[in-house]
Amino acid sequence: MQVINFSESNSIINQYLAEIRDKDYQKNRLLFRNNIMRIGEMEAYEISKTLNYEWRDIATPLGIARVSVPTDKIVLATIFRAGLPFHTGFLNVFDHAGNAFVSAYREYTDAEHHEVGIHVEYLATPSIEEKNLIIADPMLATGGSMELGYKAFLTKGIPRRIHVCCVIATPDGIEHVKKSLPEDKTTIWCAAIDPGLNEHKYIVPGFGDAGDLCFGDKL
Repeated sequence: MQVINFSESNSIINQYLAEIRDKDYQKNRLLFRNNIMRIGEMEAYEISKTLNYEWRDIATPLGIARVSVPTDKIVLATIFRAGLPFHTGFLNVFDHAGNAFVSAYREYTDAEHHEVGIHVEYLATPSIEEKNLIIADPMLATGGSMELGYKAFLTKGIPRRIHVCCVIATPDGIEHVKKSLPEDKTTIWCAAIDPGLNEHKYIVPGFGDAGDLCFGDKL
């Protein structure tokens, strides 16, 4: 399974990531959401290079132009609620894609908030049969919500290719995805890989709770 870590090379993604991590910059939710979205756009552009293409003749006002256009069908999937701005970035690039949504959120199973379970209760998706499935979730922490989201989408078909896309991942999350998703047709894309998790299963140094920073605190 290929893992693409954009922080290993110089690109504007690193600037967006620096701002996302900055605790003072985070005070402006609009700017925070915008950078999450822009990282999604950048990752979508890179994924576009992996698709299948064909030449088509396009009629312009002055003649015929031959243009190479993608032929693969895409479904953009995200996990509520943190994934919404990230999903928007991908949709800005793949504007003809189908869209899928699942709710998968963490539930602490002990009073100390050290043990985490994942709860899934909502699914809306088109068929993903033989399509390129892009699952966009900003944080790949333990990998548990990614696995359950993927299994929920599988009720609507078997994808031809799978792209697991995040802003920040951990080695544990990546290993979980490698064990849970088909190795021969899955690629992981991330803006950075951070060392690990704290006792509450948050990525360190990370940038905090993506959903809260995008949309405000939850009860």
